[in-house]
Amino acid sequence: MLETLSTPSELTDLQEQILTGITQEKCVQLIKDLVPTGQPGCGNSIDPEAPMAHEEDISRQVGQHLQSLGLDVEWVSAIKGRPNVVGRWNDGLPGPSLIFNDHLDTYPSCDPKEWHMSGHNPYNATLRGKYLYGRGTSDTRGNMTCQLIAIEMLRQAGVKINGELICAYTVDEERHGKAGALHLLNDYGLTADYEITAEPTSWTEGDDWGIGIALAHSGLCLVDIETTGVRSHIWRPDEGVNPVLHMAQLIETLRNTTFTHDAPQIYGPTQPSICPVKIEAGQIGEGQFTPPSCKARVWVIGLVPGMTYESIVQDMETVIAELQAKDPTFQATITQVEGETFVPASIEVSENAEHVQALSRAYQQILGKDPVLYRKNAYCDTLRFAHSGIPSITFGPGEDGWPPVNEFIDMDKVVAATKIYALFLLDFFKVNQN
Repeated sequence: MLETLSTPSELTDLQEQILTGITQEKCVQLIKDLVPTGQPGCGNSIDPEAPMAHEEDISRQVGQHLQSLGLDVEWVSAIKGRPNVVGRWNDGLPGPSLIFNDHLDTYPSCDPKEWHMSGHNPYNATLRGKYLYGRGTSDTRGNMTCQLIAIEMLRQAGVKINGELICAYTVDEERHGKAGALHLLNDYGLTADYEITAEPTSWTEGDDWGIGIALAHSGLCLVDIETTGVRSHIWRPDEGVNPVLHMAQLIETLRNTTFTHDAPQIYGPTQPSICPVKIEAGQIGEGQFTPPSCKARVWVIGLVPGMTYESIVQDMETVIAELQAKDPTFQATITQVEGETFVPASIEVSENAEHVQALSRAYQQILGKDPVLYRKNAYCDTLRFAHSGIPSITFGPGEDGWPPVNEFIDMDKVVAATKIYALFLLDFFKVNQN
């Protein structure tokens, strides 16, 4: 059970001093400074065939910001032009080690013409009411801002922490993490007792809102499916086998398939299911004929612990076999997309873990209620840290919805999350507040 140690009105003088410095104006300005840096080069598509991102400019900016706060900073690269930032705050006092994490790459921007909330410029962070629009506001430079300003407020107050805070701000998160978190964990040797990633976990229900704590993350798997047929003229479909129709039938059947899995302690918002993202068939100039094949790229999302690539393919092949039994002309094959395209789910971190408890207490102080503890659907660096054996959670004010264009973040949530992070640091590192 969560231990409520104080109420929103019970703040020490040090807490009051630190919270007073956290304002919307301060948060907006830092996000506006971060959003355009390195863009559009930081756009990092999850498609394995797409060009990789280049995050050097934003990496230098964030690292220099940490240096200005007095942290020891180094840049760690697996690939030239893609340096990770590692900043350390260690006052030489005994205590736990904690990683603050966020990523430096973003989604690609899509068509600028669609970004009407930011003047048709996705990197022109624009405040409209309480919402700040722009690519990277919600995923995830707005969340990073919360960690950076929380650290700044404690440094300005001159406090000493009992333990070590490690800021690991990574490249390559949006794709497979090989040059980012995985490089830091496997090659650089990064480790800690606990980890928190600042990624979107906020929710809104009517007039109520909050910022969840993700104790676990769902996994995902990317496969290519191909149906094959027999070509025919469009006037005589009876003489051929149309693979496009078979693909449509297969996708619809898979959409209603229950994938084999054991029920986890916590499901994500989406249970294991498919999400097709691309279908291709036919050739230009051959519109009078049915195509010989149809190809689809399909994500399997919402994976829970225990699900494997093999178990997913077995479920899909069972569906194909059932369709073939009804129609002998039905032919389909499944292949895994090359690259790191299978990411297993993580097991739930205990709500009694030290960082979960401290973050929950800070949340209660600022918002006066308990946080929602849940499994986040999306994968991110939290999964990579969790798979390395570090108890890893996710917390951030960004919207857990990822709009393709006109991305935004609620500044009320940003200010609240920044204050929560600040009180969390005081609590977790047992800062003397007398």
